[in-house]
Amino acid sequence: MGMSTTAHPPGQRRGPVQERSQETVGRVLAGAGRLLARGVSPQGLTTSQIAAEAGLSVGALYRFFPDKQAIVDAIALRHLEAFQETLAAALMADLPDSAAGFLDAVIDGFAAYLEAHTDFRTLAYGAPADGTRGGGNARAISGALFDAQLGGAGEMAGMVREVLSGLFGLDLAEDFDFRLRIAAEIGDRLFAHAVAQPDAVQRVRVLAQAKDVLGRYLFPGCVFG
Repeated sequence: MGMSTTAHPPGQRRGPVQERSQETVGRVLAGAGRLLARGVSPQGLTTSQIAAEAGLSVGALYRFFPDKQAIVDAIALRHLEAFQETLAAALMADLPDSAAGFLDAVIDGFAAYLEAHTDFRTLAYGAPADGTRGGGNARAISGALFDAQLGGAGEMAGMVREVLSGLFGLDLAEDFDFRLRIAAEIGDRLFAHAVAQPDAVQRVRVLAQAKDVLGRYLFPGCVFG
């Protein structure tokens, strides 16, 4: 289903080549993730905090990551890969019977993943309690990684196109790639707006509207609701 990703986080100094190196990288990412999950903002996070949480020296951390942004992107990339694997498994177990149903499954799956992984939600859209509206200004993931994975020409958009064409047999019009890029931009803003809502009821309402808006835009002529 084209769900795998091969991109590497921008800025990471080198890939771990030994078991000990892999362990060190894992400790750095796990430590940073715990700090984020405990409410430390990405803006307030420091490499010294991450090193202390991971039980490492700052020098050991810098052997693998040149700065905090590289750590943030590495965490985000791991989450994006995990989400795509989770979504693929869910679709294999219960494939929707329509393109609109598939779109709903992607939106529901991403919302559930954000809810279950506070650190990733904070990196992608900011924390609900940080006072932002729309969340996009609070994004900590680098623009390059976000565009490569979640942007309109990124990994997720490519997967959506592949499924719509391959599994549902849609004859996608020449302008569909452009509309898919626009849909990704709209979807990103609606997800950010949902995350900024004060309670779960309001988040569900926003996401329900996202399904309706994106469904009508991507599949004109289909009946929704």
